[in-house]
Amino acid sequence: MEHTKVYSPNFNAREMSKKYLFESERLGFRNWVEADLPEFAALNADPDVMEHFPYTLSYAQSEASLLKFRTHFNERGYCYFATDVLESETFIGFIGLAYQDYPATFTPATDIGWRLKQTAWGKGFATEGANRCLDFAFNDLKLNHIVSVCTKRNTRSEHVMQKIGMTKKGDFLHPALTEFPDHQECMWYQIDKDEHAP
Repeated sequence: MEHTKVYSPNFNAREMSKKYLFESERLGFRNWVEADLPEFAALNADPDVMEHFPYTLSYAQSEASLLKFRTHFNERGYCYFATDVLESETFIGFIGLAYQDYPATFTPATDIGWRLKQTAWGKGFATEGANRCLDFAFNDLKLNHIVSVCTKRNTRSEHVMQKIGMTKKGDFLHPALTEFPDHQECMWYQIDKDEHAP
Protein backbone atom coordinates (compact mmCIF):
# COMPACT_ATOMS: atom_id res chain seq x y z
CA MET A 1 0.00 0.00 0.00
CA GLU A 2 1.29 3.44 -0.82
CA HIS A 3 0.47 4.81 2.63
CA THR A 4 2.57 2.22 4.43
CA LYS A 5 5.66 2.47 2.23
CA VAL A 6 8.75 2.49 4.39
CA TYR A 7 10.98 5.44 3.53
CA SER A 8 14.73 5.28 3.82
CA PRO A 9 16.03 6.76 7.09
CA ASN A 10 18.69 8.49 4.97
CA PHE A 11 16.25 11.08 3.61
CA ASN A 12 17.06 14.51 4.93
CA ALA A 13 14.39 16.40 6.88
CA ARG A 14 13.38 18.70 4.02
CA GLU A 15 13.00 15.85 1.56
CA MET A 16 11.09 13.76 4.06
CA SER A 17 8.70 16.55 4.98
CA LYS A 18 7.42 16.62 1.40
CA LYS A 19 6.61 12.92 1.48
CA TYR A 20 3.78 12.64 3.98
CA LEU A 21 2.24 9.22 4.42
CA PHE A 22 -1.14 10.92 4.47
CA GLU A 23 -2.66 14.30 5.29
CA SER A 24 -5.68 15.86 6.96
CA GLU A 25 -6.99 19.30 6.13
CA ARG A 26 -4.20 21.08 8.03
CA LEU A 27 -1.75 18.37 9.07
CA GLY A 28 0.80 16.04 7.51
CA PHE A 29 1.79 12.69 9.05
CA ARG A 30 5.17 11.08 8.45
CA ASN A 31 7.85 8.80 9.80
CA TRP A 32 10.50 10.35 12.02
CA VAL A 33 13.83 11.77 10.91
CA GLU A 34 16.90 12.56 12.99
CA ALA A 35 16.36 16.28 12.52
CA ASP A 36 13.13 16.02 14.57
CA LEU A 37 15.06 15.18 17.74
CA PRO A 38 15.79 18.67 19.16
CA GLU A 39 12.16 19.78 18.94
CA PHE A 40 10.88 16.39 20.10
CA ALA A 41 13.20 16.53 23.11
CA ALA A 42 12.02 20.05 23.94
CA LEU A 43 8.42 18.84 23.78
CA ASN A 44 9.15 15.96 26.17
CA ALA A 45 11.03 18.26 28.56
CA ASP A 46 8.04 20.60 28.95
CA PRO A 47 6.46 19.91 32.38
CA ASP A 48 3.05 21.17 31.23
CA VAL A 49 3.03 18.85 28.21
CA MET A 50 4.12 15.95 30.45
CA GLU A 51 1.76 16.81 33.32
CA HIS A 52 -0.01 13.44 33.17
CA PHE A 53 3.16 11.35 32.85
CA PRO A 54 5.42 10.34 35.74
CA TYR A 55 8.32 12.54 34.61
CA THR A 56 9.69 14.65 31.80
CA LEU A 57 12.16 13.00 29.44
CA SER A 58 15.86 13.70 29.07
CA TYR A 59 17.37 14.31 25.64
CA ALA A 60 18.68 10.73 25.60
CA GLN A 61 15.28 9.33 26.54
CA SER A 62 13.65 11.33 23.75
CA GLU A 63 16.22 10.00 21.30
CA ALA A 64 15.42 6.45 22.41
CA SER A 65 11.69 7.12 21.94
CA LEU A 66 12.24 8.51 18.45
CA LEU A 67 14.24 5.44 17.45
CA LYS A 68 11.55 3.22 18.95
CA PHE A 69 8.88 4.97 16.85
CA ARG A 70 10.93 4.50 13.68
CA THR A 71 11.48 0.82 14.45
CA HIS A 72 7.76 0.39 15.12
CA PHE A 73 6.99 2.00 11.76
CA ASN A 74 9.44 -0.23 9.93
CA GLU A 75 7.92 -3.32 11.54
CA ARG A 76 4.23 -2.45 11.33
CA GLY A 77 3.76 0.34 8.80
CA TYR A 78 2.52 2.80 11.41
CA CYS A 79 3.64 4.54 14.59
CA TYR A 80 3.00 7.65 16.64
CA PHE A 81 3.58 9.77 13.52
CA ALA A 82 5.66 12.93 13.49
CA THR A 83 3.06 15.59 12.72
CA ASP A 84 3.52 18.89 10.89
CA VAL A 85 1.26 21.81 10.11
CA LEU A 86 1.06 21.63 6.31
CA GLU A 87 0.97 25.37 5.65
CA SER A 88 4.30 26.02 7.36
CA GLU A 89 5.78 22.49 7.57
CA THR A 90 6.13 23.19 11.30
CA PHE A 91 6.62 20.18 13.57
CA ILE A 92 4.06 20.20 16.40
CA GLY A 93 4.53 16.76 18.02
CA PHE A 94 2.97 13.40 17.32
CA ILE A 95 -0.44 11.92 16.58
CA GLY A 96 -0.69 8.31 15.62
CA LEU A 97 -0.94 4.62 16.38
CA ALA A 98 1.05 2.08 18.38
CA TYR A 99 0.71 -1.64 19.00
CA GLN A 100 0.42 -2.35 22.73
CA ASP A 101 0.83 -5.72 24.43
CA TYR A 102 1.24 -4.84 28.11
CA PRO A 103 -0.95 -7.02 30.35
CA ALA A 104 -4.53 -5.70 30.35
CA THR A 105 -7.99 -7.01 29.55
CA PHE A 106 -8.05 -5.13 26.23
CA THR A 107 -4.55 -5.96 24.94
CA PRO A 108 -2.96 -6.80 22.61
CA ALA A 109 -4.46 -3.90 20.66
CA THR A 110 -3.52 -0.88 18.58
CA ASP A 111 -3.68 2.36 20.52
CA ILE A 112 -4.19 5.91 19.28
CA GLY A 113 -2.35 8.72 21.04
CA TRP A 114 -1.07 12.27 20.71
CA ARG A 115 1.40 14.70 22.29
CA LEU A 116 1.58 18.26 21.01
CA LYS A 117 3.51 21.43 21.76
CA GLN A 118 1.69 23.97 23.92
CA THR A 119 1.67 26.35 20.94
CA ALA A 120 -0.50 23.79 19.11
CA TRP A 121 -3.06 23.43 21.88
CA GLY A 122 -6.59 24.78 21.55
CA LYS A 123 -6.65 24.66 17.74
CA GLY A 124 -8.37 21.32 17.22
CA PHE A 125 -5.22 19.66 15.89
CA ALA A 126 -5.42 16.60 18.17
CA THR A 127 -9.04 15.91 17.20
CA GLU A 128 -8.44 16.52 13.50
CA GLY A 129 -5.30 14.41 13.46
CA ALA A 130 -6.77 11.57 15.51
CA ASN A 131 -9.79 11.38 13.21
CA ARG A 132 -7.49 11.13 10.20
CA CYS A 133 -5.42 8.44 11.91
CA LEU A 134 -8.60 6.46 12.55
CA ASP A 135 -9.36 6.67 8.80
CA PHE A 136 -5.89 5.30 8.13
CA ALA A 137 -6.26 2.55 10.74
CA PHE A 138 -9.59 1.30 9.47
CA ASN A 139 -9.31 1.89 5.72
CA ASP A 140 -5.61 1.34 5.00
CA LEU A 141 -4.44 -0.94 7.80
CA LYS A 142 -7.78 -2.81 7.90
CA LEU A 143 -7.85 -2.87 11.69
CA ASN A 144 -11.18 -3.66 13.35
CA HIS A 145 -10.89 -1.56 16.48
CA ILE A 146 -8.66 1.02 18.15
CA VAL A 147 -8.18 1.74 21.85
CA SER A 148 -6.89 4.76 23.72
CA VAL A 149 -5.62 5.17 27.27
CA CYS A 150 -5.03 8.10 29.61
CA THR A 151 -4.75 8.76 33.32
CA LYS A 152 -8.02 9.42 35.10
CA ARG A 153 -7.09 13.09 35.58
CA ASN A 154 -6.22 13.75 31.95
CA THR A 155 -9.49 15.38 31.00
CA ARG A 156 -8.06 17.04 27.87
CA SER A 157 -7.11 13.72 26.30
CA GLU A 158 -10.36 12.12 27.42
CA HIS A 159 -12.26 14.93 25.73
CA VAL A 160 -10.44 14.23 22.44
CA MET A 161 -11.30 10.53 22.75
CA GLN A 162 -14.96 11.46 23.14
CA LYS A 163 -14.88 13.93 20.24
CA ILE A 164 -13.54 11.29 17.83
CA GLY A 165 -16.37 8.91 18.72
CA MET A 166 -14.65 6.61 21.20
CA THR A 167 -16.56 5.04 24.10
CA LYS A 168 -15.23 4.53 27.61
CA LYS A 169 -14.92 0.83 28.39
CA GLY A 170 -13.44 0.89 31.87
CA ASP A 171 -10.79 1.85 34.39
CA PHE A 172 -7.62 -0.09 35.15
CA LEU A 173 -4.28 0.08 36.92
CA HIS A 174 -1.62 0.51 34.25
CA PRO A 175 0.98 -2.26 34.73
CA ALA A 176 3.79 -0.04 33.43
CA LEU A 177 3.11 2.55 36.14
CA THR A 178 3.23 0.46 39.32
CA GLU A 179 6.06 2.64 40.67
CA PHE A 180 4.02 5.80 40.08
CA PRO A 181 0.76 5.40 42.04
CA ASP A 182 -0.34 8.96 41.29
CA HIS A 183 -0.48 8.05 37.60
CA GLN A 184 -1.39 4.37 37.67
CA GLU A 185 -5.17 4.83 37.70
CA CYS A 186 -6.08 4.99 34.03
CA MET A 187 -9.12 4.69 31.81
CA TRP A 188 -9.46 3.07 28.41
CA TYR A 189 -11.65 3.90 25.46
CA GLN A 190 -12.39 1.98 22.27
CA ILE A 191 -13.90 2.57 18.85
CA ASP A 192 -14.82 -0.14 16.33
CA LYS A 193 -14.53 0.23 12.59
CA ASP A 194 -18.29 0.41 12.04
CA GLU A 195 -18.56 3.21 14.61
CA HIS A 196 -16.17 5.56 12.86
CA ALA A 197 -17.65 8.20 10.60
CA PRO A 198 -15.03 9.30 8.03
